[in-house]
Amino acid sequence: MELTLTVEEQELLLNILEQRHRELLKEISHTDHNDFKKTLRNNEKLIEAVLSRLRVESSQEMHV
Repeated sequence: MELTLTVEEQELLLNILEQRHRELLKEISHTDHNDFKKTLRNNEKLIEAVLSRLRVESSQEMHV
């Protein structure tokens, strides 16, 4: 899938994902149930991967 975003949309998406990532880290640290914690960690890794890709795209667009 390919998604084309404006610069403003990309910045908004980055901000939302960064905020959710911080919240997720707190939630993981306060969770005792191992299965649920595993699910949260998986989601956290997915968010990190998407953030990484968005940041690369952002930096490439700044240099164009």
